[in-house]
This record gives sequence, structure tokens and C-alpha cells, in this order.
Amino acid sequence: MATHKLLLLAGDGIGPEVMAEVKRIIAWLNESAAARFEYEEGLVGGAAYDAHKVGITEETMALAHASDSVIFGAVGGPKWDSIPYEVRPESGLLRLRKDLGLFANLRPAVCYPALAESSSLKRDVVEGLDIMIVRELTGGVYFGEPKTITDLGNNQKRAIDTQIYDTYEIERIARVGFDLARKRRNKLTSMEKRNVMKTGVLWHEVVNQVHQREYKDVTLEHQLADAGGMQLVRWPKQFDVIVTDNLFGDMLSDVAAMLTGSLGMLPSASLGDVDPKTKRSKAMYEPVHGSAPDIAGKGAANPIAMIASFGMALRYSLDEGKLADLVDQAIAAVLAKGLRTADIKSEGATIVNTQQMGAAVLKEMQTLAG
Repeated sequence: MATHKLLLLAGDGIGPEVMAEVKRIIAWLNESAAARFEYEEGLVGGAAYDAHKVGITEETMALAHASDSVIFGAVGGPKWDSIPYEVRPESGLLRLRKDLGLFANLRPAVCYPALAESSSLKRDVVEGLDIMIVRELTGGVYFGEPKTITDLGNNQKRAIDTQIYDTYEIERIARVGFDLARKRRNKLTSMEKRNVMKTGVLWHEVVNQVHQREYKDVTLEHQLADAGGMQLVRWPKQFDVIVTDNLFGDMLSDVAAMLTGSLGMLPSASLGDVDPKTKRSKAMYEPVHGSAPDIAGKGAANPIAMIASFGMALRYSLDEGKLADLVDQAIAAVLAKGLRTADIKSEGATIVNTQQMGAAVLKEMQTLAG
């Protein structure tokens, strides 16, 4: 049995609280011999800044490079709002994405039947929802140069962020989207702003070329990103896989998150290129929710997105598909029994805290495993 090497980076805010529930699951998997895990832990974000004055240290980056997967919590909070931009908590996250080459961000939005009433939309709009947003993660406006604020005098300043995409960046993220679509319902929707942005023009052109060369069997549709946001709210079940750039992916995936009832329900995977020797890619898995400093330390955080992110690691990086299914089935079973954290509470539900929800998911896993 192979040993999976993980790096756990809990981060800030509710990160340590939800990561603790993943650690309990890992401990049980090791004890039950269902799989074998070894893990290191490190600081990232505000916690790393407090200790080392950087968003992430070189030592922690070395551990990330040496791991099979990075399991990441959350970073940031008001405490660090006034520190220099270059060492802000988010710099640790951005460096992990960039240095590990994690160009493909997979964000599923699944509405469990038991949570259909928790969405702000009508039940028939969201019940049974299962879509995947593929966000390009290492290019675009978040990384483009120049990125400056210039003092023009006379109390005027000019801020510049640069949106840049090269053909190869669009090709590789498009392939991720097409490959996922082939494994699902064989439909891909590409979203950009070709009507006002040159990068959108190139994006549209390159996605079409990849489709014609390599994926003619997949149905391809195009939508302007703003119209796509509207359609996600109007009738989200028209989509299967959505592929889009860094900026639009950031926003559209948060829209999709609320279709499921709560940001606390949405996991994500960030994947790099496949190594031709090991046949694996560098990868990081994290919940979409932020550090939620307003509820940190209160035991109110929903650990499901963190647990589901670990489930995605089992599926996409560690070749443990059966265990990934076990995680998904356990989450669905707990919700079906009416257990809810405060963010997804509903009439007649039993409200539980972070540890109780994590324990309930683990108990279901144990029961399902026999």
C-alpha cells in the first residue's frame, strides 16, 4: 500500500478549525488501514506573517513541492489589512499556486437534495444541480505586469492591472475543461468578454481551435461572462462544465457557490501539469470559503467544504476513488439526517457545531465502510 505524503496548511480564521476535522478523518483512515497517510503541517497567510514576516516561508514551499498534495484551509483577516501588499496573507496562497504551477482550478457546485431549501433560489432551479467551473488560475489580471499605482500629482493617482493570456495558457485550461466534460455530460461552456477585451477575443479563438482539433465529440458553447453570471442564477442546470479565465472564474464560482446554499459547502482543486514520469501533477485542495474571521474560534464554521476538498484530493491526486466516494456519500447522509451548521440551517434541522458536524461525517464514513 502506497503512502500518501500530504502538507496541511490550516492558515487563518476558521482554517485551523475545519482542518482539524480532516485530520480526524486521516487518523481513522490510517487506523483502519483503508489507506496510509503521512503529513507535515506548516504556516501560511497571516499566521506565517506573524511568525516570519512573509506569507509563506521557503521551508514550507519546499514541503509543498515534496508532497503528493497540499490541503489548504484559508488565509487573511482584518488583523493584517495594514501590512505591506507584498507580504499580505494572500501572497502565500498566490505563491503556492504560481510556484507549483497550479493553473487549473476545479470548483464543483453540487446541490444536495437535503439542502435545496437553503439556496436563495427556488427548489426546482437548484435541486439536482451538479456543475463544474474550471478556472484558469496562474495567468490573467491577477499576475499580469505592470501592476502599479502611480502618483500623478494634484491629488491624483493611476492604478494599473494588466490582463495577459498567451495561447498555450488558454489551450491547456481548455483541455482540462474538455476532458472533464467527456467524463460528465459531454458539454463545455466557455465564458469570456470578447466584445470588449482582446484577451477575450484570443480566448474565444483558441478554445474553438482546440475543440476542432481534439474534441469535436464534445458540445461547445460560448457565452459572454456577464451573461453567463445571469444564466447561472436564472437556470444553472443548463450548464455542465464551464471554463473561464482567472478573474471571471473567481466571481462566477462564488455565484455558483451560493446556488448550493452556502460557501461552506463548496470545495475546490487546483491542478498542475501531469509529470510524464510519475503520471501525477502537483495539486492543492481548498474550500472556497474564506477565513471568516467573524466566526473564528466560535465552533460555528461548516467543515463540509474542507472535508469535501480532502475528498477531491483522494479522487484527483491520490488514486483513492472509492474513499472519495465514501466521503461524498457520508456528507450526503449526514445532511439527509437533518444535521446543519448555522450557515445552512433550516426549519426543523438539528443545529450542530464544527466538531459535531465533522464527527457525524466521520461516523457515516465508518458505517458505510462496514
